[in-house]
Amino acid sequence: MSDVPQTQPAPQPPPPPPSPPPQAPKRRRLGPLILAIVVVLLIVLVIVHIMRNKKTEHGPAPQVVTVAAATLGPMPVTLNALGTVTPIATVTVLPQISGYLTEVGYKEGQDVVKGQFLAQIDPRQYEISKEQAQAQLAKDEALLAQSRADLVRFTQLHEQRSIAEQTFTDQKFLVMQNEAAVKADIANVRLFELDLIYCRITAPVSGRVGLRLVDPGNYVTSSSSTGIAVITTMKPTTVQFAIPQTSLGSVLERVNAGAKLPITVFSSDNTRQIATGTLFALSNQMATATGTVTLRASVPNDDEALFPNEFVNVRLLVDTLQNAVLVPTPAVQTGAPGDYVYLVNADNTVSVHKVTLGPSDGRYTVISAGLQQGQRVVTDGLDRLNDGAKIQPAGPRPATHAGAASGASGASAPHHGSAPRASSAPGATAPNASDASAAASQAG
Repeated sequence: MSDVPQTQPAPQPPPPPPSPPPQAPKRRRLGPLILAIVVVLLIVLVIVHIMRNKKTEHGPAPQVVTVAAATLGPMPVTLNALGTVTPIATVTVLPQISGYLTEVGYKEGQDVVKGQFLAQIDPRQYEISKEQAQAQLAKDEALLAQSRADLVRFTQLHEQRSIAEQTFTDQKFLVMQNEAAVKADIANVRLFELDLIYCRITAPVSGRVGLRLVDPGNYVTSSSSTGIAVITTMKPTTVQFAIPQTSLGSVLERVNAGAKLPITVFSSDNTRQIATGTLFALSNQMATATGTVTLRASVPNDDEALFPNEFVNVRLLVDTLQNAVLVPTPAVQTGAPGDYVYLVNADNTVSVHKVTLGPSDGRYTVISAGLQQGQRVVTDGLDRLNDGAKIQPAGPRPATHAGAASGASGASAPHHGSAPRASSAPGATAPNASDASAAASQAG
C-alpha cells in the first residue's frame, strides 16, 4: 500500500426548513373573531335572561305584620311622680332642765306610746328648791294673816276716829302686799313642781325611738341641741310628692269637686307596689325654681312597709276616661308627620294616618282624634313599612288574661298630648286594676 493520503469529500450544507403550509395565516386571523363572537353571544344571553326575569316579576312580596283593631274602653288618667315618705311627727326629745342623767328607760328601736317613761334626771336639787319655796310660802301666809288681823282692829278704831287716817290706809296696803307675796310663793312652788315633772322625761308622741343619743351619767342642759332621743311616728304616715304646674288644673278641679283622689306607692325601682293612700293636702305656693307644686297623701302604713325619708314612686289617679278609643301602644309612632299609626286599608295596604294622643297605661294608648272603633292598625313589623306598602296580616296570637296585662313590664314612651299621659311601671300593677282589666279585655 502506498502512503498517499486520501482526500475526504467536502461537507454538504443542511437542507432548508420546510416552508409553512399556506393556510396558517388564515387561522391566526379567525381566532380573535371567534372569541368576539362568543363574548357577544354571552352578553346577548345575559340580556335575554334579565329581560325574562323582569317580565316575570310581579312587585315586592307583601310584608307579614301583626294587626289589631281599635276598641272602646275605660282608661285611667294618672300622674307619676317621685315622692318622699314624710312622717306625721318627728320629735327630738330635749331636756327642759339641767342635771345629771341617772336612768334611761328605753331600748334603741323600741316602739313607745305617748307618756311612756324615757329617762330620769337627778331630781334632788329641785326637791330642795321646792321645800324652800314652800317654807317661804308659809312665812308669807303668816304675815298675811297677821296683817289682815291688824286691819280688822284698825278698821274698828278708824270708825271710832281713834287712829290717824294714814295709819289705816297703810295697813290696807300692807295686806295687799302680803297677798301678792303669797301668790308669788305659790307660783314658785308650782314652778319647782314643774321642774320635778321635767326630771322624769316621757314620750311626747307615739312612735319608734331611734338610736340612743346620750348615756346615763352625762350632765344634760336645757340648751342641749342633741336631745335625749328622737321619736318618729311610723303609722299612719304621709307621702310628699310634686306635680308639674301643667297638671295642677285637672287635680284642683277634682279636689274642689270633693273627690278623694287615690294614690299608689311603688318602690324606688318601680318593681313592686308598697302601699295605697289618699291625697289630702296641696301646698299653697308654686315652686318657682322647678315649676311644680307639692302634694301630700295619707297612707295607713299598718304593715310599716314605708320607712321615713324613703324615696318612692307615686302614681296619682286623677280621673278615668270612659268609652275611649284604645289601640296597643306599640302601634303609635312619632316622626316627621307627628304622632301617627299605620292604618290597614281594605286592599291590605297601609297608609300613614296622623292621630291625636291621649293618656296611656303602657299597654294601651287613647286616641283622642283621628281613629274610630273597629279600624285596624299595625302593631308589629312597622320598621319594614312605608306609605302604601302591601301587607299580609299574621295569624291571631293566643289570648292572654287581662289581669296579666296590667302587671306587664314596659313603660310608655313620652308623647305630646292634651291630656296627662300615664305610664305603667315595670312589673307594677295599674292604679285602677278594674279599669285596666276592662280596657285590656275589650281591646283583646
